[in-house]
Amino acid sequence: MPGCSSHACCLVALLCLWVPCAAQYEAWGYPEAYGEAEEHHTAPELPPDTPKIQLRLAGEKRKHNEGRVEVFYGGEWGTVCDDDFTIHAAHVVCRELGYTEAVSWYPGSKYGKGEGRIWFDNVHCTGKEKTLAQCSSNGIGVSDCKHTEDVGVLCSDKRIPGFKFINTLTNNIESLNIHVEDVRIRAILASYRKRIPVTEGYVEVKDEGRWKQLCDVDWTPMNSHVICGMFGFPGERRYNARVYKMFARRRKHTYWDYSVNCTGTESHLSSCKLGRNEAEKINGSCAEGLPVVVSCVPGRSFAPTPMAGFRKAFRQEQPLVRLRGGAIVGEGRVEVLKNGEWGTICDDNWNLISATVVCRELGFGTAKEFLTGGRLGQGMGPVHMNEVECSGFEKSITECSFNKESLGCSHEEDAGVRCNVPAMGFQQRLRLSGGRNPFEGRVEVLAERNGSLVWGTVCGEGWGTMEAMVVCRQLGLGFASHAFQETWYWPGEVSADRVVMSGVRCSGTEMSLSHCLHHGEYLDCPRGGGRFAAGVSCSETAPDLVLNPQIVEQTTYLEDRPMVMLQCAYEEDCLARTASQVPANSYRRLLRFSSQIHNNGQSDFRPKASRESWVWHDCHRHYHSMEVFTHYDLLNLNGSKVAEGHKASFCLEDSECDEGIEKRYECANFGEQGITLGCWDTYRHDIDCQWVDITDVKPGDYIFQVVINPNYEVAESDYTNNVMKCRCRYDGHRIWMYSCHIGGSFSSETEDTFPGLLNNQVTHR
Repeated sequence: MPGCSSHACCLVALLCLWVPCAAQYEAWGYPEAYGEAEEHHTAPELPPDTPKIQLRLAGEKRKHNEGRVEVFYGGEWGTVCDDDFTIHAAHVVCRELGYTEAVSWYPGSKYGKGEGRIWFDNVHCTGKEKTLAQCSSNGIGVSDCKHTEDVGVLCSDKRIPGFKFINTLTNNIESLNIHVEDVRIRAILASYRKRIPVTEGYVEVKDEGRWKQLCDVDWTPMNSHVICGMFGFPGERRYNARVYKMFARRRKHTYWDYSVNCTGTESHLSSCKLGRNEAEKINGSCAEGLPVVVSCVPGRSFAPTPMAGFRKAFRQEQPLVRLRGGAIVGEGRVEVLKNGEWGTICDDNWNLISATVVCRELGFGTAKEFLTGGRLGQGMGPVHMNEVECSGFEKSITECSFNKESLGCSHEEDAGVRCNVPAMGFQQRLRLSGGRNPFEGRVEVLAERNGSLVWGTVCGEGWGTMEAMVVCRQLGLGFASHAFQETWYWPGEVSADRVVMSGVRCSGTEMSLSHCLHHGEYLDCPRGGGRFAAGVSCSETAPDLVLNPQIVEQTTYLEDRPMVMLQCAYEEDCLARTASQVPANSYRRLLRFSSQIHNNGQSDFRPKASRESWVWHDCHRHYHSMEVFTHYDLLNLNGSKVAEGHKASFCLEDSECDEGIEKRYECANFGEQGITLGCWDTYRHDIDCQWVDITDVKPGDYIFQVVINPNYEVAESDYTNNVMKCRCRYDGHRIWMYSCHIGGSFSSETEDTFPGLLNNQVTHR
């Protein structure tokens, strides 16, 4: 390579050129196509008497690759009845649309009732047919169904390699959706080829195994808006057209036969309509124009930087909306701020357009999927918005119309989103090796050593849940379920045994392990790699523990208890240190309260310790599975600790559950321990050690604080709600507990009218 002064320089330069291209497409579920040999598609040969039909997916979709099956025949769009429909028929539909297979199918007009004729009824397919028209049925247009029986399908997001879009319609082409194998933004100018993510270049579609440009004659800003959104960018901007004109003159281009017609509210190109056939007009060239170019504006967290200068951690960009409970950046339960308090959105009428407004507001692209029914965990506090209706062009979800009354809405209906985010290439710098399945293994990272890019291990010393969370997020594998400091039982690649990263400390918000604090080039790992390398196991779901602040506020009281009645608590070290220096007939002043800990996440909360390591406690007459489950602290107004609870350890069980959920865990009889999803564990105020010893505390104003899972021993989907704080006034005889709230549920400053908070600072470890 000209200009390379050393072997190391060449390697780095090559990596710079390769990663942006590969990174740009990794998150789509499409085949990685850049630089590969072209695949040639052979169109299916159909018998001449096969009816010519065209398919599309319509209706109330959660994502672009699903919907109500609609058929165009005889100049009219119609639907398919669900009678006798099977997964084999769904496979035929999805493959006809260019997807590799069907994931599922849904009867009963799940995606809404269609209109017009019901073209197919009692469809029977083997799954090998090339088109739905080849499947046996009552005959086209022969049906006794109603539109309440319209069938829908969910297709795989993977596309058929070499797929070619075939249009059988001569009229009404503008009613067709776009189906191509792949889409990309290909950086053309040298200054953009070296950037991650790729934000500017030609828009190209892959059809019949070949990358083709689009002619810009009928291209509109709305088309650019959709393209940028599907690649994770919230907006688009003008570009230097003169430079691209000069470049276009020196190259021969292959143009796609059709143009694109988007309204600007679509979340994906496949939801846009097909434009006119360019080939019929100008013989496959673009005589009056040039290849389409887009220039996208990335969110602040994804601003293009040189390879060595990625931003260290993800931060929320907007103060009015946030996402909670998601496994990766760009997904979560939607929470909005109103009157200084965070609340959720009810999922009534929630759709892709409203979800896209949220995603763009937060600096992401369009919505990949909208979620309902509290799929990403249930929130706390009020439900602020219901029946949200957006046009798709609002700057904030708070500008959309909505019903201020949330009657009938509960947190079981909390709305969520999964947003398109720019592909940064992080997944290619990390891998799991030696595990029994793709969700576990020894962590191996790609690092430069002596001018070469080599795979190596991460030192297991100090490795914990927060670090494992970042690894699972970087690989797109969900949440961490366990972090391992030894991995001798997972034989990874022998060539990757060498430690290339040590001293890793993560806050848990990073997008890549390289963004965490670590030793850099000066490694320090006394035990070495190999069997002592770091490992993880990942899970698609995680629990989320939240303390009920009202219960604490309502049950707090003082008790003066004689030492003779505190012998068991004294042995468990549940009293202040001065208790060992007082006579047996003295009293201790105890701040008593109940704690009710809910699991609002997506899976059960289970203790980290295995059953054989649980400890028997005579005071409580049961086994304790977690040595540290909560911290109870009394702080002065400066944040200094003046007293603390000394509860030795905890037994976890289901005290009560939401309606319809059965208890699974109990402490008695050496039973299984944990907290079931939708249940809560109550520690009553009258049990031993459920207190803070304030005998030595002077009267005054204080802050009472409870922290759940303080050492992050067990992975959760959201740690920001693990802290509860109350204002506390003690006059020497009585105590008042007030303004109890979960951490992150209120703003630091509030306003009387919506939208509320001007500045919200999230605290990081």
